[in-house]
Amino acid sequence: MPIHFGTDGWRGVISDSFTFQSLRQVAQAISDAVASENWLNGSYNTPRPDPHRMVVGFDTRFLSDRYAIEAARVLAANGFKVYLGAADCPTPTVSYSVRHLGAIAGLMITASHNAPRYNGVKLKAAYGGSALPEQCRRVEVYLNDNEARGRGPNLMDFDVARQSNLIERFNPTSAYYDHLRNLIDLDAIADNPQHIVVDSMYGSGRSQIRGILQGTGCEVFEIRNDMNPGFGGIHPEPIGRYLGALAGAIAAGHGEIGLATDGDADRIGAMDGRGQFVDPHRIMSLTLKYLVEHRGLRGKVIKTVSTTQMINRLARKYELEVIETPVGFNHIADYMLSNDVLIGGEESGGISFKGHIPEGDGILIGLLLVEMVSVMGAPLSELIDDLLKEVGPSHYARIDLRLSRPVAKQMIVSRLEGEAPTSIGGSEVSKVNTLDGLKYILKDDSWLLIRPSGTEPVLRVYAEAREPKMVEELLSFGKQIADQVS
Repeated sequence: MPIHFGTDGWRGVISDSFTFQSLRQVAQAISDAVASENWLNGSYNTPRPDPHRMVVGFDTRFLSDRYAIEAARVLAANGFKVYLGAADCPTPTVSYSVRHLGAIAGLMITASHNAPRYNGVKLKAAYGGSALPEQCRRVEVYLNDNEARGRGPNLMDFDVARQSNLIERFNPTSAYYDHLRNLIDLDAIADNPQHIVVDSMYGSGRSQIRGILQGTGCEVFEIRNDMNPGFGGIHPEPIGRYLGALAGAIAAGHGEIGLATDGDADRIGAMDGRGQFVDPHRIMSLTLKYLVEHRGLRGKVIKTVSTTQMINRLARKYELEVIETPVGFNHIADYMLSNDVLIGGEESGGISFKGHIPEGDGILIGLLLVEMVSVMGAPLSELIDDLLKEVGPSHYARIDLRLSRPVAKQMIVSRLEGEAPTSIGGSEVSKVNTLDGLKYILKDDSWLLIRPSGTEPVLRVYAEAREPKMVEELLSFGKQIADQVS
């Protein structure tokens, strides 16, 4: 299959579409694109980065370390000085390193939260976030052009590249830790240390939270933090159905807060001391509330179209502007780079806030949750209860419905917009949003979002309401739509 370089890179099945040879082709196309004229146009680079410097990192997946070496060999053969991570590390650590080292771009070998059979490449821009869509399109142009011309990748012997100082192994963690210490109040945590269970889900977030909390008095109990490239046979995604091990550790008395990060630690999930899953909607809402009420911060609030209305209710209270974007953190990053943004986040758990890079960061937000509990002097469950009393209740669900045949995304959206119902589940439809898919916003503040996948015959259906029964009504309506378009 042709290699598609999307908004956050490329991924494929290991030994099928993702091979050493295909990776070399991608690395060559990235080299060509980065070296081309106007690569930095519109990419918010201040100060101007070193055009010959690149960063390469990798996660814990099968062969990720070897893939990273291979990518570095290609970049070095194209004249770049490559800073290659000495060990697996989180994506946000690599992204921060790109900005900290003044590199023109970076590569992260990871398939993030996807199943173990996948691997991939995330392309990072000089500002420390995902590359711009036009930069990714430029990579695809070079991929296609190199294939048409039969031009293979340049390749340099690894040892020769190291001896020539074109590849340098480095530890990105120290500078990243220093940066996070400016964003997290470790003294406040030390004044009221917590008992924490950290579940890295065998991903590259392992030992990160423990490392930063050293010296604060916190007791950190880690699970699933050893090297397991198969992730124990699960998707390394921090959602309720994959966090049984975390719930078990909390039930066994190992901690009163549970923090979980995905395969490359750019997403966060949590559990309270009762073993109840705390989803990213509630985490982002708590974060916004804390940043405003306890840190006195202000700014725009950026959220994807699939993220909770609790954010909107809080923002109205604080008189802050809310901007909705299509799904994908790259859309949030655009605003963070060009506006005064307090917080940006999405329903999948990628969240960042003022002062940080424009990148979702599970490590940062996990640490902030610990700070919240320490400062507020209340368990996470109580903070959630107070939040829901103020801006809830809120119930959320998502299902993915496979269609019998591929259907053009815009065709579905146009059809659904033209056939918009006047009510769903007895509640009036007050607004229709076509920013990304089709979103029905109801008069009671509940909503239904139907997003056709752009890459596979799947209809993603999201719903939020104040009552579980209404969520079921909304999802049922979404299923009816799926049956109609199949």
